[in-house]
Amino acid sequence: MADSDDGMEEQQPEVKGKRDAVRRVKGRGADDAAAMKDHESRFQRETFEQVESDGVSKGPAKSVEGWIVFVMGVHEEATEEDLYDKFSDFGEIKNLNMPLDRRTGFVKGYALVEYEKKDEAQKAIEGMNGATFMEQVISVDWAFSRGPIKSKASTRRRTDPA
Repeated sequence: MADSDDGMEEQQPEVKGKRDAVRRVKGRGADDAAAMKDHESRFQRETFEQVESDGVSKGPAKSVEGWIVFVMGVHEEATEEDLYDKFSDFGEIKNLNMPLDRRTGFVKGYALVEYEKKDEAQKAIEGMNGATFMEQVISVDWAFSRGPIKSKASTRRRTDPA
């Protein structure tokens, strides 16, 4: 141990070899190693809320509150009421989110519709996917899934090599 100018002792790690070197903790919280271990052990004991699993590894996944359907190709001048009227035919809508572009104030082109029951959301997907809404064809699918649902043709534009 070496003494410093202020009378405090500074610990020097013993170095026997590269693999046997004592690891020195630096930075904020270095003195709280015991507190960190206590925090980690408490974290491992905690029980957390999770979405129930029905044992299926593929297909749609439920969000914490309900079944969310993703609607693409929404007309820029559509309103929430228009979308609500179309999708409420399939069941009770818990929540509808239609983001707006901050600069223009128009709809960004997609919406999220949340249903309480899976069968209502499934009916909405089957009934509205490929349908015309305000003179535009919309695509409707699950917002969350456990792995790939099905093989689809890519919607990405491809360029032919010249």
